Amino acid sequence: GDRRATMGNMISSRDIEKVYPADSYSVIGIAGAAGIAIEMVKLFQVELEHYEKIEGLTLSLDGKANRLAQMIRSNLAAAMQGLAVVPLFAGYDLDAAPGTSPGRIFGYDVTGGNYGYFVAKGSVSGPVTLSGGIASFSGTATIHVVGKTSTGDVLTATVPNVPYTSRQTAGGAGVATHRLEVVLPGFGPMAFPALDKDMAPLKSGHITIRR
Repeated sequence: GDRRATMGNMISSRDIEKVYPADSYSVIGIAGAAGIAIEMVKLFQVELEHYEKIEGLTLSLDGKANRLAQMIRSNLAAAMQGLAVVPLFAGYDLDAAPGTSPGRIFGYDVTGGNYGYFVAKGSVSGPVTLSGGIASFSGTATIHVVGKTSTGDVLTATVPNVPYTSRQTAGGAGVATHRLEVVLPGFGPMAFPALDKDMAPLKSGHITIRR
């Protein structure tokens, strides 16, 4: 996040945390009423940890997304008075089907409707540039959207030709870095890591860059 918290038309803080680890496989970014959002994140973290201790396994990514949707829905009365919380949830799906992307992003509305995004396929347009050890390339990707409304209806959609830009440095896990920026219709620019951040360290695998 941009690390800013506002109070009316004033900036009350410039160093608030807006992105938190939910557990070992997921993260949550907050937007809206800061106090309620931070409290919701802390409760969400405790619930995931409690589930893992009681059940002896990690809650599925869809289960996490649905639980967060319920928490957002429970805040609807406050949201109608202007204290809305609309987080962004992302995680690694340990149960992803072979051939599909395990990385997924979930957006929400104030009623708790959640919409999951994952990249199905993409293409690179133009040359790959290399400057200062950072390789950059751009193109378009097809994004599949799967989610549920607040009433439980399942929504699916495919968004073609979504512009993206990727930057990467070479190396293995913990050494290589990467960044992905996309422009989703109806949502605007989105990035991992957040728009005001730089590159994120590679968690696993290896990136090789050749001229």
